[in-house]
Amino acid sequence: MPYNHTQHGRWHYLLLIFSAATLVAVWLTRREVGGWLIQRELAVLDVLVVAAAIFALCGLVFGSLTITDEGDCLALRFGPLPLLRKTIRYADITAVELGRTTILDGWGIHYMPGRGWTYNVWGFACVKLTLGRKIIRVGTDDAEGLVKVVREKAGLDELSG
Repeated sequence: MPYNHTQHGRWHYLLLIFSAATLVAVWLTRREVGGWLIQRELAVLDVLVVAAAIFALCGLVFGSLTITDEGDCLALRFGPLPLLRKTIRYADITAVELGRTTILDGWGIHYMPGRGWTYNVWGFACVKLTLGRKIIRVGTDDAEGLVKVVREKAGLDELSG
């Protein structure tokens, strides 16, 4: 049976709440009087609206992380708005092991020199995939199940990672 697991995050709720609160504040403080001072205030409000839109977009993109076995590769898809996707070919994986991310690795998609790429939406449990000299950490609340699937699909034994 193919692997398909979705982990739901919690940080995106803060982004959505911040976005909604910012839009309410902009609506309540808008003024419809002409003049330079008011135009300057409107420019600030425009920046706040753009910031609220960016936070809302990030909240919708990074609400969950779905990891799927697609036969010859592992697919990572953020959602519920599925704009970001990454595939990792099993043939490229040289080692796999249980791991932990740190606060420095963050949530979302990040690159840390010396640690590699991190794809995560919540928590610190992850699966560390080694692809030659490249490292990818995939956050999941089913790390043991994902390690088992990747080892089987990539043809790795217990000693290789």
